[in-house]
Amino acid sequence: MALNWKYGGVLLGLVFFLAVALVKPIGVSTQFVILDGILWNAINPDVVTATDDGFTSTNAYLAKSGGKYAESVAEPWNYSFVFVLAMMAGAALSVFARGGLSREERSIPELWRNTVGDGTAKRYAVAFIGGFIVLYGARLAGGCTSGHMMSGMMQTALSGYIFAAGAFAAAIPVAIFMYKEA
Repeated sequence: MALNWKYGGVLLGLVFFLAVALVKPIGVSTQFVILDGILWNAINPDVVTATDDGFTSTNAYLAKSGGKYAESVAEPWNYSFVFVLAMMAGAALSVFARGGLSREERSIPELWRNTVGDGTAKRYAVAFIGGFIVLYGARLAGGCTSGHMMSGMMQTALSGYIFAAGAFAAAIPVAIFMYKEA
């Protein structure tokens, strides 16, 4: 049974409201930096070190904010990191609960097929590159769409509205350009 998009939107808004009200605003792009740091620290244990004041890192990005990111690398089981893992687990459980992906959901969408072609390798490559660019941009901007736009707008932060306007101002022309013949 497919959930109507209106109910899904209301549920998403409720989850964001509860997260902001009970814990803290949702934002996930930082946790990918933390995951990178965890992997890097596993290879080179000198990346993050404990100090009398907390944690620090040989990497300036992880050491900033008083070693807050370095601490998250050293002790990753915090709300934000578990939240990211729970999002992935929740998506997988959702698919399994409804019996897996249907044949239609596994097929290449007609719009993509008409615009780019049938190859799944190109589709996966474009998805990976697009995800990388979005994540890189999110870190340059100091946060992702969930942090800036969704949580920011929910808190009536001017920066959230500006970010949303910028995201749509960029996304709409790119979509029109990419799918102009569709």
